[in-house]
Amino acid sequence: MRIAFVGKGGSGKTTITGLFAKYLASKNKKILVIDADINQHLGSSLGFEDTKLIDEKTLGNNIDWIKDFFRNRNSLIGSSKEMIKTTPPGEGSRLINLESKEFFDKFELKNNGIRLLRVGGFSEQDIGTKCYHSKTGTLELLFNHLIDSKDDYILVDMTAGADSFASGLFTKFDMTLIVVEPTKKSIDVYKQYKEYAKIHDLKIVALGNKIYNKEEADYISYQIGEEPIAKIRSSEYIKKSERGINHGINLLEEGNLEALSKVLKEVDKIEKNWYVHYELAAKYHEKNAVSWGNDSVGKDLTKQIDYEFLRNIQKMKGGQNVISIN
Repeated sequence: MRIAFVGKGGSGKTTITGLFAKYLASKNKKILVIDADINQHLGSSLGFEDTKLIDEKTLGNNIDWIKDFFRNRNSLIGSSKEMIKTTPPGEGSRLINLESKEFFDKFELKNNGIRLLRVGGFSEQDIGTKCYHSKTGTLELLFNHLIDSKDDYILVDMTAGADSFASGLFTKFDMTLIVVEPTKKSIDVYKQYKEYAKIHDLKIVALGNKIYNKEEADYISYQIGEEPIAKIRSSEYIKKSERGINHGINLLEEGNLEALSKVLKEVDKIEKNWYVHYELAAKYHEKNAVSWGNDSVGKDLTKQIDYEFLRNIQKMKGGQNVISIN
């Protein structure tokens, strides 16, 4: 299951992503955590050593390798240069799951039962010449080719606000969890995200954060027009964590542990719908191809959409694959 954590800058989405990852690890769940925020703080919040985070094992610094890897033997894609961030898989493409060592051993870091991937920040060569979507496009390609199961938990710390609507990345998740503080600005980001996403039937929920009292909890519920999935109260554990003091998740306040339990229960209710994922991938690839991709590459990239492959995807139920994973 793929879960995106979004929200206004400073709302605590990185902190909540890290907390939920630690909680899942304590339950011996199979977890992959992805830092897709331009600020790249998730690794530190999970207790990874800074020296291990400063290296080239990032998705954004290996886009050519990633394109070649997933293109594989797909005859509809002449070369990796013909792949853009939305390119969907087809017959001959390489599909992977969380056990695919050739991909994950190249990029992931491990610590205390948590696997971490990073999109990566800007290099000196990138500054002034590229936008961050040139990096997050690697994540979109990964999700287009990743076959995860209901027993997998993939948590993604996204960029702030509604930035992910600049691509089809917002459609790649089984649940989008919007972290909401009891402030008007944070509520406005929640409403904006919901408004942009209404064209698709996506599961989008609010999680209240930084709540000090009942008045603030009630404010969030009233403003969003419903009860959030859970509410994280003011926490000494979190304050210490943000100062780099990392304790076991069992020391988190009982009420906040119960809030994380509620999130897990809601995630576990979701049924995978592979056809919707890949149908939307094809839709946004066609949109991007017509908008800019065809002119950029000099070919009609809409012809990369393999509709027979999509029909096979439609047969996939509950992670039981009818398409082979390489």
